[in-house]
Amino acid sequence: MNFIWVWKAKNIKRYLIIALAAFFTAGIIYVDQAKIAVFSPSDDDAAIYRADIDEQEVSLTFNISWGEEHAIPILDVLKDHDISNATFFLSGSWAERHPDIVERIVEDGHEIGSHGFHHEHYTKWDDSEIRRDIQLAHDHLVSEIDTEPNYLRPPNGSFDERVLSVARSQNYHIIHWSVDSHDWKEPGVDTIVDNVLEPISPGDIVLFHASDSATQTAEALPTIIEELEKNDYEFLTVSELLAGAESEHSVIE
Repeated sequence: MNFIWVWKAKNIKRYLIIALAAFFTAGIIYVDQAKIAVFSPSDDDAAIYRADIDEQEVSLTFNISWGEEHAIPILDVLKDHDISNATFFLSGSWAERHPDIVERIVEDGHEIGSHGFHHEHYTKWDDSEIRRDIQLAHDHLVSEIDTEPNYLRPPNGSFDERVLSVARSQNYHIIHWSVDSHDWKEPGVDTIVDNVLEPISPGDIVLFHASDSATQTAEALPTIIEELEKNDYEFLTVSELLAGAESEHSVIE
């Protein structure tokens, strides 16, 4: 009889241990889920990468952070094709050094967004450094274009939830992209054209560069523009594309 009691006691002890382990595991899962809920971004704190629309509309966007050789040829191509509503994301330090090109971008009717001031990875900086860089770029851009940009494309496309939060605290929406031309890799004109035309769909935000690394962009653009126009696509600024449309958001880590 005592043997049976001892055996049952051992089993009860074992079951208690299993129950406690299950309880703590459930607690950990609950905490993790709570953390996920807390840190999941709202629409206001997420990066916009495309617009959810049915109309044949896309936005051509260009990053500029250095050099002066290829921005003007790209602007000339856009003007030759009667496109006056691309969006240029300008580094504040670049804009400071090239006010004549900034003036040309504005005169041609294009939209300007911020590309930060220093071309460094924000995710490697603390909040105060990110905030300072965004503000520095903002001040320089406002002095050049006399309007306040509220779209930011972080340098190198590098951001996380913390960067998103800092940007929103300074009234900026982060704009990513849904189609990447990979033009900065200089893969060849035909490859740049294919990189854009093959995945394109209504509402896409297309990434190009107009820095001096973009040696093949001006040559690829005419074919891209003409092919899209054959398929009844219209070109809008990011602001126009998002106006009245549901924007799709994501966090790229």
